[in-house]
Amino acid sequence: MEQATLVRRNAEDQSALQPREHRENVVPLQPRSRDAALGGAFAPVELALEDLELLAEIATGVTTEVAARRLELSARTLRRRIRTICDVLGVNTPIEAVVWAARRQLI
Repeated sequence: MEQATLVRRNAEDQSALQPREHRENVVPLQPRSRDAALGGAFAPVELALEDLELLAEIATGVTTEVAARRLELSARTLRRRIRTICDVLGVNTPIEAVVWAARRQLI
């Protein structure tokens, strides 16, 4: 099963188990079309299609080297782009960036 699917399911399970006060800063999972997610009520952050492809590749669980090869980038460039994406989204890790994109149904 794809890692993004597992992330979505885990987020759904966690939000169902936690009281409201513990999840007030969590973006709710809502079934939305891709177009609505891109221009919707979420944070006004926009990612390029290449950035979303990179996050989708990370979501599959491959290593940085494999992802770089598939995207025809050097591993160093891939790591730098991941760090830039994390900075833009205000997250600390690539997995948090994947969760961010998965919650918005972008990947």
